[in-house]
Amino acid sequence: MTKVSIYFENGTFLEAESFGAEGTQVGEIVFNTSMTGYQEIVTDPSYAGQFVTFTMPEIGNVGCNAQDMESLGAHCKGIIVRNYQARPSNFRSEETLHELLKKYDVMGITEIDTRFLTKMLRDEGAMMMIASTEIHEAEELKKILGSSPRIEEINYIEKVSTKKPYIHQQARYNAMVFRYEEPKTDKKIIALDFGIKRNILNELTHAGMEVEVVPNSMEAETIISKFESKEIDGVFLSNGPGDPLILKEEQEKIKKLIAARVPLFGICLGHQLLSISHGYDTYKLKFGHHGGNHPVKNEARGTVEITAQNHNYNVPDNITEVATVTHTNLFDNTIEGLRYNDAPVMSVQHHPEASPGPHESAYIFSEFAEML
Repeated sequence: MTKVSIYFENGTFLEAESFGAEGTQVGEIVFNTSMTGYQEIVTDPSYAGQFVTFTMPEIGNVGCNAQDMESLGAHCKGIIVRNYQARPSNFRSEETLHELLKKYDVMGITEIDTRFLTKMLRDEGAMMMIASTEIHEAEELKKILGSSPRIEEINYIEKVSTKKPYIHQQARYNAMVFRYEEPKTDKKIIALDFGIKRNILNELTHAGMEVEVVPNSMEAETIISKFESKEIDGVFLSNGPGDPLILKEEQEKIKKLIAARVPLFGICLGHQLLSISHGYDTYKLKFGHHGGNHPVKNEARGTVEITAQNHNYNVPDNITEVATVTHTNLFDNTIEGLRYNDAPVMSVQHHPEASPGPHESAYIFSEFAEML
């Protein structure tokens, strides 16, 4: 392994060992409390621009494989783990995590106190950092970090969105036979790709919707025309990376879709953009919600679901002026789901498609199908 030096914007300087890609990267550091599913996290486009610290101490144990990719590549700046296991043991493994990271130019950092990092982020909040296998002087790293753009200033949507439309061709994964099911659909929707996860598409098709994934640049007028001609039944607004407040073109597009009464369903970034498009700006959480163990209350059913989460931004409480809260986070009482009062629009902040899990919120896709 190669030495890696790390400098955080609060002035902390650390040294560790690297695996995966080498070089110098700048990004925002967050922590994730999931106990499994590291490949899905690494290949989730929503993590573009970020370093992910895993609180689970052993990472790499089961290797990586093509079936568990959430997108066509890996998008985070790097991952930080306590212990990296270079010899995976799993019959589905096709390559090591080191090989996957190196293929997509993602840094791996290990032999570091991840408990210290997690407590630092909990107390001080998410922050920018720089990691380098080339530069080891703290002052030089500080200088580069200070002159680099913050994650709030970068439009990562343009980097992760598909460049051309395509029809998603598979449904939910069948763990009994180790393959994805064939879609059986009776409705059609467009999915605006802001950094969409493959398992979201799998759940949409499993719920009976043929999904055409389109670039984030598709014009609202084109989508409205498809809806009015009954070529599509609705639109899905995907998850994605970065600060939703800087996505001005997407906000204007969604306003036009709302005005045309196109049925809409948003997850994570899509949920946030719907709020902004209704006139209610999002705000940044101190250290965000990232993990697979967050309790969320379904307000209509009075039940609690354990959910997967990955977001740094949240919708404001006064959005209840135009929408009904359907889901609430029981960790901090933030809003997790909405149904808008005067439009066929619904959204959730958490990830009901979570792969490898939990799966307790998967019914939400069926609710969208029923709304259509």
